Amino acid sequence: MSKIKSIENLLQDAGIPAFYKVKYNICSDEIVNIEAAVLGALQQEDALSTVHAGARVAITAGSREVNHIDVILKTLIGALTARGAKPFIIPAMGSHGGATAEGQKKMLEQLNITSGSMGVPVVSSMETVKIGSTDTGIPVQVAKDALAADYIIPVGRIKPHTDFKGRYESGLMKMMAIGLGKQQGAAVCHKLGIANMSQNVLAIGKKVLETCSIPFGIGIIENAFHGTYRIVAVPAEKIEQEEPKLLEEAKALVPVIPFEKIDIIVCEEMGKDISGTGIDSNVVGRSSSLGVSRPYAEKIGVFRLTEKSHGNANGMGLADCITRRFLETLEFEQTYPNAITSAETNAVKIPAVMETDELCVKFLIKTCTGSGRDGLRIVWIKNTLSLDDFYISGGLYKEALRIHDLKTEDTPHRVTFDSKGCYMQFQSILQRRPDITEIIYEK
Repeated sequence: MSKIKSIENLLQDAGIPAFYKVKYNICSDEIVNIEAAVLGALQQEDALSTVHAGARVAITAGSREVNHIDVILKTLIGALTARGAKPFIIPAMGSHGGATAEGQKKMLEQLNITSGSMGVPVVSSMETVKIGSTDTGIPVQVAKDALAADYIIPVGRIKPHTDFKGRYESGLMKMMAIGLGKQQGAAVCHKLGIANMSQNVLAIGKKVLETCSIPFGIGIIENAFHGTYRIVAVPAEKIEQEEPKLLEEAKALVPVIPFEKIDIIVCEEMGKDISGTGIDSNVVGRSSSLGVSRPYAEKIGVFRLTEKSHGNANGMGLADCITRRFLETLEFEQTYPNAITSAETNAVKIPAVMETDELCVKFLIKTCTGSGRDGLRIVWIKNTLSLDDFYISGGLYKEALRIHDLKTEDTPHRVTFDSKGCYMQFQSILQRRPDITEIIYEK
């Protein structure tokens, strides 16, 4: 008997229940005209007034899949060029891109940020210069290319971080502290511990603001569907005061799986284009550094790594089970620099590996210990950016009916897999929902 067949035999009685589709009422407001929003933000704060003609301006570009980032940067570049300035782009992404200059430049290429598309040079180097220390003695590193410019303009998305909490999380302060710090700066900040990250990001960011010539920053807030919700220009002297307010606004837009306690989350895909940790811990309630929170899922499974992750599987440690095809797409050279720089190894631990999607689901069911009298409480999502509709098992049906923002359909569906055990789709079983106590299983 093959080893794989042995595992199949152990899981053969793990029946997969019927599921019901739910629609989640989440704010989907977004900006339609990105260029007008950028120009409007610049005009509102008279942000360009201090940038003189002929000035060389370094604009930061991060590794995250920020929606419309190419348009945002291109519009900013156009506004600076119209004033006679000479902008250029530098990758500002800590250790991402394998912690190499070429790797970081390639990451920007994948976001349509190139010298050709932007019309200005993209200058990539990992070299940094120590500009001083914080009041508590933390050395502050800044990219040498940025320091060679007359001005630096940080551009970044403001959002809740997946691994630490505080008044400053992902945003302009972090872009200055860790993005501009390249691998060296990011490593120093992370080495001091995740628990101290927010206060250290602030301390380092303040030192950069005090020392470097930064006229303003561009902050971006996205809605729950990765749509651009707001773009702001924040004068340098207001960043410390305004960023916490913008962070609270961003937090209010992040959806969470709307149940107090669930048994299993099945996630079809994860990736760096979805979240910094592949699976957004703010959505699933599980963080490699912060532990477990609502919805307190006992098990999490993931089928595949997105193509846009380019092998970076940081965050897979949040899962209990992945598939063979997931494993075969991860690249250690892309994944481990993140862990080394952040000193966070739990996020890159390899979970149990099942040969197929079907066996992955059965593994989660078989190893789950906490199901209640109504049956397994399973939430099935495409990814943590796609929560406008998802599927729940019968064990959650009663609770879903009581949640105001959910619209729950009454037709049960079975999960279908192809001949290779890969997930295909949900297929309707009946025209009406069976009694809530009747649980349908596929074995």
